Amino acid sequence: MANTASADKAARQGERRRLHNKYYAKTTRNAIRDIRNTKDKATAEANAPAVYAKIDKLAKIGVIHKNKAANLKSGIQVYINKLEK
Repeated sequence: MANTASADKAARQGERRRLHNKYYAKTTRNAIRDIRNTKDKATAEANAPAVYAKIDKLAKIGVIHKNKAANLKSGIQVYINKLEK
């Protein structure tokens, strides 16, 4: 329980930000999963730029670290390159 009005407000803002970050992280995770579950190279290549943009946005707003974003994007590209046409 917050002792001051400012602490109460900070708690409310933190909860709002947590839910906001959770939403974007979950949608990005689902998009990554969809690419990794596809077996069609053309579909994966078509969806990759949108997923890269989502990952970059998560890194930009601080939900994930920039190195994690780079590793995720690299892993997706490695998977796409291994797919057969």
